[in-house]
Amino acid sequence: MLINKLLFLLIIAGICTFSAHADTTPTTLLYHKVLNEKEAFPELVADVGLIADYTSDGLKITGKEGTIRLNKYYSLGERMIRYYVKFSNDAVALFKSNADDFKLSVDIVQKKVFVATNPETWKIMDFLNSDHEYLIEIYRAYQKNIVRIVDVYTGAFDVLELTTDGTGGHGAGIENSGFYAGNQHDYYCFGLQSGTSLLVKQISVLAGARDLFLLIYGDSITEPEGYFPTRDYPWAWTQLIMKNVPGKAISSGRGGCTIIHVLERIKNELPYVKAKYVMVTIGTNGGNTEENLSELVEYILSQGSIPILNNIPCNESSTQIGVNRTIEKIRQKYNIKGCKFDIATSMNHDGREVDKSTMYFEDYPGSWGQIYHHPNVKGSLIMYTRTLIDIPEIYDAIRPN
Repeated sequence: MLINKLLFLLIIAGICTFSAHADTTPTTLLYHKVLNEKEAFPELVADVGLIADYTSDGLKITGKEGTIRLNKYYSLGERMIRYYVKFSNDAVALFKSNADDFKLSVDIVQKKVFVATNPETWKIMDFLNSDHEYLIEIYRAYQKNIVRIVDVYTGAFDVLELTTDGTGGHGAGIENSGFYAGNQHDYYCFGLQSGTSLLVKQISVLAGARDLFLLIYGDSITEPEGYFPTRDYPWAWTQLIMKNVPGKAISSGRGGCTIIHVLERIKNELPYVKAKYVMVTIGTNGGNTEENLSELVEYILSQGSIPILNNIPCNESSTQIGVNRTIEKIRQKYNIKGCKFDIATSMNHDGREVDKSTMYFEDYPGSWGQIYHHPNVKGSLIMYTRTLIDIPEIYDAIRPN
């Protein structure tokens, strides 16, 4: 039911919001272009040597020497890209993330749709043929990836679903065998693996919802879908917050990112979907200068949203101490709220030494060593509980009609 509801909402949004403007009305439509030879599309960047030409019918790709990247950085946990395409009779087309954590191939000869997971996930779709045109829709719904292919001429469609099942920790800390379906990091790419040609007529990117109450940004701490076992995922801290606020909410986490990356992708997402509150938990990976944090807060304010700047949780190296001092200075500078996740995850509730029982144990070889900085179920619960103390206003608002 959840998947069907998401598909329905995104399809309806795609039909209803093509004329919306990012600077005026909330919309699920983050990007939409009809491709032809009459316009320039500088955001579509081809790998060096790739043969592709704009025609009156669309972008025709005949080279196999790489892919074309949509140079728009997205990380919303609920989003979809839709390609309107036509295949040659021998084509194998590729639709992927630039980080290669998600790769979808469509083989028109074998009528086979497959995703490069371990083991490979695939499905035969008998209605595929080179005489027709198709919508290739790739959804991300947190731990779920959903591929939906629609025959434009007949309306026939089929769906391939995959679900990430995180391992919890790493090395000696693994709690679950796991399965990785990919989080679709960071830029959408497409190309031709083999065959004569792939014609791409339109590209649309949509968010899972618009006019949000809360939008949550951060790094891997804010992307628990990548490491939480599926059985425990409903109790991840982001999920607990989003389930208990009185309006629509989406999280936008990306493992390994810094405040610079957050600022880049927030500009591709927030102006379109709009949100009353924007919560940011960033700093684990560096970059939290007063200048960068000020720029982030001022950008959120410029979009008519209320910033919430959280302390980052404790970790095994205690690097959160200095970072959180800077975050506190910025909160005071702009008179904004934030949650003290470091207090919640520390041994003595002083924000200094990590309480290892609140974090997954990650045991890496080499210089990384033993890591404790991704909240587990216990850590998530106490982080959520701390938000009830530090930022209760996000739960007290009247639910919108």
